[in-house]
Amino acid sequence: MIENIRQYLGDQADYLLDYTSTGIPKESLHVPNPDYVTNGFAQSDRNNRVLCNLERIFSAGRLANTGYVSILPVDQGIEHTAGASFAPNPAYFDPENIVKLAIEGGCNAVASTFGALGIIARKYAHRIPFIVKINHNELLTYPNKFDQIMFGSVQQAYDMGAAAVGATIYFGSEESSRQIIEVAEAFALAHELGMATILWCYTRNPAFKTADKDYHTAADLTGQANHLGVTIHADIIKQKLPELNGGFTALKFGKTHKAMYDTLTTDHPIDLCRYQVANCYMGRIGLINSGGASGDNDFSEAVATAVINKRAGGMGLISGRKAFQRPMADGVRLLNTIQDVYLCDEVTIA
Repeated sequence: MIENIRQYLGDQADYLLDYTSTGIPKESLHVPNPDYVTNGFAQSDRNNRVLCNLERIFSAGRLANTGYVSILPVDQGIEHTAGASFAPNPAYFDPENIVKLAIEGGCNAVASTFGALGIIARKYAHRIPFIVKINHNELLTYPNKFDQIMFGSVQQAYDMGAAAVGATIYFGSEESSRQIIEVAEAFALAHELGMATILWCYTRNPAFKTADKDYHTAADLTGQANHLGVTIHADIIKQKLPELNGGFTALKFGKTHKAMYDTLTTDHPIDLCRYQVANCYMGRIGLINSGGASGDNDFSEAVATAVINKRAGGMGLISGRKAFQRPMADGVRLLNTIQDVYLCDEVTIA
């Protein structure tokens, strides 16, 4: 298994697999483990029904009982328009194929919209944990705007038999204050009803992209977004993999400390990702990184992202377009290839 991983990594293999972190030490982290739900949440304020649904997610798929998760997210029909998302493989206009891909691909859960999961809920909600995405940014409004709005209620997700609800907040946007309030209230109700909560912690502001660099994926900005996310009781944080650092200093806002850049992180992608993990209560709340857009080197990119996430102390990958924008058999193979990274004992915490 490790040789296949090295082959996919190519010239990056030694750089990613042999690296020892010089920032935040691995001993400081709460790393994923088979008893993650008990160790991480039994002493929390989550009720027993939330723990049961978390255990449902962590006990499903090929990564069952490892503490790691592989999730298939397909909400791009709203977030990116259905035509743009499903034209490469029109079979996924039918939501049943989304769920089939998640099951055949050995995923812990499938995340999608109220409509997509609701239309096949009686057939599949008991077969694989559902994560119902409760808010979205839609692109039919003209001119386009970028705002996460509610598409349904937490009660609907509960009635569907969902194990968890998911939501996005655009931290840094003009609308973020309203979104924080809406999602915090929704997560409180979800927990009361016994469902787990997953937050897409994205940064969004035109000012975050300068003429020279795009700081939307800066470790310091995304790390703080994560910290806000765990504060409103997300049980799992979804975040884009960091590609650089220094957003606060370059944009000249926020509060910083020299150690954020000189001691806690380096420019190595594992250290940058570990800073994200640290902002999730040192890994008490799991970090899953997104797989990114589909392209020419999907398998290599997915393996690299999984290796960085795992070695940083993260909890797994949530990969959609790389999997569903190809024939189902190839999508299953891609999901399994990602999962192999988390099943490989030779890929260790850096």
